[in-house]
Amino acid sequence: MCLRKATGPMSNSGFTAFLVVMKKLFVLLFILSLPFLGMNLLGLSPFDLKANVQVGTGIGAKLACSGRYLSGFDAQQVAADIASYSAAADLLAINYDDVEMSASASLFGLGSTKAKFRPGLGCTLVRAGSEQLDDIVVPTLVESLEPWPRGSMVNSLDKSMQSQLATVLAQDNAENLQTRALLVVRNGNIIAEAYVEGFSPQTPLMGWSMGKSLSAIMLGHLAYVDKLAMDEANLFAEWSGDDRRNITLQQLLQMSSGLDFSEVYAPGSDATRMLFVEASASGVAKASALIHPPGTHFSYSSGTANLLSEVFVNRTGGTQAAVDTLHKEILAPMAMAHTTLELDASGVFMGSSNIYSSTRDWARLGLLLLQKGELNGHRIVSEQWVMQATSRNSSDNERAYGYQVWLNQGDKALRWPDLPADAYAFTGNRGQRVMIIPSLQTLIVRMGWSSVNYPDNQRFAQLLAL
Repeated sequence: MCLRKATGPMSNSGFTAFLVVMKKLFVLLFILSLPFLGMNLLGLSPFDLKANVQVGTGIGAKLACSGRYLSGFDAQQVAADIASYSAAADLLAINYDDVEMSASASLFGLGSTKAKFRPGLGCTLVRAGSEQLDDIVVPTLVESLEPWPRGSMVNSLDKSMQSQLATVLAQDNAENLQTRALLVVRNGNIIAEAYVEGFSPQTPLMGWSMGKSLSAIMLGHLAYVDKLAMDEANLFAEWSGDDRRNITLQQLLQMSSGLDFSEVYAPGSDATRMLFVEASASGVAKASALIHPPGTHFSYSSGTANLLSEVFVNRTGGTQAAVDTLHKEILAPMAMAHTTLELDASGVFMGSSNIYSSTRDWARLGLLLLQKGELNGHRIVSEQWVMQATSRNSSDNERAYGYQVWLNQGDKALRWPDLPADAYAFTGNRGQRVMIIPSLQTLIVRMGWSSVNYPDNQRFAQLLAL
């Protein structure tokens, strides 16, 4: 290579333009190297720069906005959480607007995404039509001082168990498992809870796919008040002209719809477009083709959870009515004052992933099922529905899945071999867990941000032995 000496000085504007070009070139070269860096959720690809930028800035803006304005984290905590998904996150420039309560993420001028916070609704990516959410009125939920689960008072702690739980929490974090909270409920009472510094019983924490379980309960409530039935089909007008009209609510709940939805987390995939790009999350799954006869084949799909959310919004009468129903008929009776279901830009709950609840609220949700559909003297879902929700499905490949909950026992070996066979769980990315064990009248909640698999079988067996 031969370098020619410049014949004259470069102007300031020319030098600035040169820097911009070099930055973009650096980004392109970096992205081309990403397959060798073990990317996870950001999953950046060297083959689609546009999708890389959309997904990278989308997850950056979304997690930054919710982390800061919903969970109350500082910028350092938010940055660490985002970076745990990919080293590429360090390239993102995150900017906060505390007046508008929004966060923007950009990647060297190649693209930018913004998410806006609305009290009671959390954060939504700014997309065409998202301004309609400004008009939604959210009912106020006030936490009472009654004993848990009716309120915030916890006077049932067992000193020995409390000490042991604190030891387990310290053990987790000594092993870099990044556990943020642990909580144990026995016979309807909190007997132990432990939190790392900076987190409290009131901190709303992202459940990721644990939110699917609440989405199922929301449909179970509509069934209880006779607004729908589990065997209903012909769910969307877009499906009326083909065999998708035969898909039932139960099949969506059991992940056996037969739809061709890709749960791969890579730029341009169904899952990443749904979460971080499109204005309508449910619209991505709704456009999926049918590749299996409904009810015959299990295929884990976050898209189906967002289809369930659209059914909820449609059956209650639109976004405002859906928000009212959720708060007045489900969250308020259950005393879940620290829970937020975020919406997509079209006004449908992001029921697959974007649900934030305090550790105690996640425990309340588990206790509802443990108590067969009733909590605080209010019946939210029927006892029969709980039995169906925690029963095996009829698919030909994975029966240990109920209504958006994972079961310990299917046709194969136990999923958690050291736990009782009747255990079932809400599970989410980063090791989020609500483990429910009816035979012991016990549930365990674990919230964290593990970039490695959380050893729930071992840890929960350890806690049960105590």
